[in-house]
Amino acid sequence: MESNLPKRKKNRLENFDYGAGYSYFITICTNNREKILSSIVGEGSSLPQLTRSGEIIKSLIENVPTKYSNFSVDYYVIMPNHIHLLITVHNDGRENPSPTVSSFVGWFKYQATKQINDLIDKKGTKLFQRSYYDHVIRNRSDYDQVSKYIWENPINWENDELYKED
Repeated sequence: MESNLPKRKKNRLENFDYGAGYSYFITICTNNREKILSSIVGEGSSLPQLTRSGEIIKSLIENVPTKYSNFSVDYYVIMPNHIHLLITVHNDGRENPSPTVSSFVGWFKYQATKQINDLIDKKGTKLFQRSYYDHVIRNRSDYDQVSKYIWENPINWENDELYKED
């Protein structure tokens, strides 16, 4: 039986090894783009003020190398309704099988949801949108451009495509 629904665009590159030693730009959005992770206050503010949920996210990010010894988080920002991460996978062959970006994001979203739901005492609450955005970093210029984007994201919050009025 054929469906008349439009075909969903594939999120990942076909036949690409997301466990390979590359850097990746990852964006994870909250469910319905709810502003639950931080707030951006003042004009030109460069540091989001984290909520208690945002503090949990920060703790998870800072502990990524403990869980995934071959992953490093090079840059990140916790925005009100999304998280940007620039991660590097150091594929040195120590872990077999090597974790992939997808398995990392799955672990991250699961842990964040569990810990935040425990904090707000709402078991089963969906915290994040389905899937995530990724971009494989192609070269040093691409890496520099993404890191600059992450760094400047709070300053440009009202112009961000993920910005949502209250």
